[in-house]
Amino acid sequence: MTTADRVSTDSTTGSPRVVEQRGLYYDELEEGVVYAHRPGRTVTETDNVLFTTMTMNTQALHLDAAWSAGQPFGQRLVNSMFTLATVVGQSVPQLTQGTIIAQLGLTDVSFPHPLYHGDTLYTETVITGKRMSASRPGQGIVTMQHTGRNQDGVVVALASRSCLMWTREAHAAAQKDAAQKDAAQKETAQKETAQKETAEKGTIKA
Repeated sequence: MTTADRVSTDSTTGSPRVVEQRGLYYDELEEGVVYAHRPGRTVTETDNVLFTTMTMNTQALHLDAAWSAGQPFGQRLVNSMFTLATVVGQSVPQLTQGTIIAQLGLTDVSFPHPLYHGDTLYTETVITGKRMSASRPGQGIVTMQHTGRNQDGVVVALASRSCLMWTREAHAAAQKDAAQKDAAQKETAQKETAQKETAEKGTIKA
């Protein structure tokens, strides 16, 4: 978003033009393009310990520094579930924020190299396939290949992810329909409240 975007106005209303941060719709996603997500995420010991304990994972490789020092990697490893969640999360603002309907699944998840405390995780995504849903008009299934790398470019995580995504036109129609239904429900509720208040006043007078 440029400065011009932020300060420009709608010529018909005179109101400031609003540029909303969002992901990409099904029809905007391009197969074969590498989407590089920034900023990266430097992972700390606190991140690792909190995530591990919150998920009730008692694995000593994440919690016990003394024990881990005697293991093949010589130190604690970042919980791989934290790595996976962060890889997916880093893709959200650029690809799926507000444009996804549902995550359908994760496959082919692997962790070729450990992530350590103090490493910075960078993620990139390639759209490997997309097709319109046969049963859900205006929605499509997109397959994404996520790759997480550390600050040295070493691959630390791989995952294939499938998502059900909106097309731009269908999402706009769905939002309009939802707004109309919400307005109708509010109007009905207001009428019912007014009728109830009128009835109560009549009862009191009687």
